Amino acid sequence: MKNLVVIQHTSSEYLGLIEDHFEARGIRFSYFRPFAQGGGLPHRDLLGDGLVLLGGGPWGSAGTRDLPTLAEEIVLARVCLMTEKPLVGFGLGAQIVARASDGSSESDDYRLAVQAVRRVRDDALAGLMPARFDCAECGRDRAVPPGYADVLAVDEEGRPAVFQVGPRAIGFAGHPGFKPAIAEDLIMEFEESPVDGANGLLALRAAKSRFEDALVPIMAGLTKVLGLGV
Repeated sequence: MKNLVVIQHTSSEYLGLIEDHFEARGIRFSYFRPFAQGGGLPHRDLLGDGLVLLGGGPWGSAGTRDLPTLAEEIVLARVCLMTEKPLVGFGLGAQIVARASDGSSESDDYRLAVQAVRRVRDDALAGLMPARFDCAECGRDRAVPPGYADVLAVDEEGRPAVFQVGPRAIGFAGHPGFKPAIAEDLIMEFEESPVDGANGLLALRAAKSRFEDALVPIMAGLTKVLGLGV
């Protein structure tokens, strides 16, 4: 049975709909909350069978409001890249994956939106990524993958929405398992609110069933590429 380390950056954001997909495949996961009292990050030698880095709400990585544990998490991501241990990042997590692999991140407003994503490689996620799907974005800044990364999908503006670095590292600009309740809790958790948050919440609620449908092939492909599932 596989065991994943999942790092949260806020109290509100978690794996969401992805939890059920992991559990159905017999994949266990443990949350680490470095922001909580008594919390911390896992030791680099104790990353289990892979590392998942979640989004950060108003926290980013491009200098406006950087995640306090950014440098330490880049080190953990580099350990995974060097050892080819499964690594996946959503939102802020994807920025950490990009920076750990000699890419960067660029400044962007704290936003809440539903992005229409278009696959640009037929073999994306072992050929299982949908040609088009919706993905939730709730965060600050954007990942800029390194030049050698494989961009698997782009958003409506042609920016990387999903990218792969090496054989077992994937970054998603958004969170394909996001739930509207996560956004609601994030808005209450922090004083800073996302730009046009009210309309973003409406879009999230309207897209809920589309998220659920698209997540089925996405998780089948993701677990296959990462060597996690059956």
